[in-house]
Amino acid sequence: MAKKTPSRMCVSCREMKPKKELIRLSASKDGIVSLDPGGRLPGRGAYVCRNRQCIENAVKGRRLDRGLKQALDGETIEQLLAEMEALDQDDS
Repeated sequence: MAKKTPSRMCVSCREMKPKKELIRLSASKDGIVSLDPGGRLPGRGAYVCRNRQCIENAVKGRRLDRGLKQALDGETIEQLLAEMEALDQDDS
């Protein structure tokens, strides 16, 4: 019997995709939002596709705020975009 691959929904485009194709953001109880490339950090998580358009739509539509149940400030968003771009370059 084949092993079932876990899937998650992107907060932006609302598509179900394999967990490895998405990036997880984690919000700790302290209110710190960070990129979670391993998918194991504690706290509230939200998944978003690895393309820039999907990330921008999630930020503009405040979908990340709803998914993490806390508001993100501009500085945090810029930091996350930079970290995601660095992660994508490492994968290539």
